[in-house]
Amino acid sequence: VQLQASGGGLVQTGESLRLSCAASGSIFSANMGWYRRAPGKQRELVAHITSTGTTNYADSVKGRFTISRDNAKNTVYLQMNSLKLEDTAVYYCNVVGAVVTAAGPSVGDYWGQGTLVTVSS
Repeated sequence: VQLQASGGGLVQTGESLRLSCAASGSIFSANMGWYRRAPGKQRELVAHITSTGTTNYADSVKGRFTISRDNAKNTVYLQMNSLKLEDTAVYYCNVVGAVVTAAGPSVGDYWGQGTLVTVSS
């Protein structure tokens, strides 16, 4: 199972970015999340969405970030608005559960390669 994250970049404070994470198989029964690791800090959960669409967010991003999923495209998104300097980090997508590929179902905890988001003033 492979996860391909994209959409990171350099933006100014207050601007927006949308991250995407495409899985190599069907994710309809898996839970998905976005994590980030800022310089000098530990990895933290940013947002999570269950297979049924229930979402939860870190307090620091509530009201600014939105996680969503498109099972038909095997993709999870993170819409990030009103970006702040402290949002600068490498963002990782995560899939937990069953991913169905051409080789059959695989159950596990999978991570994307990370995409860098840099917010400047």
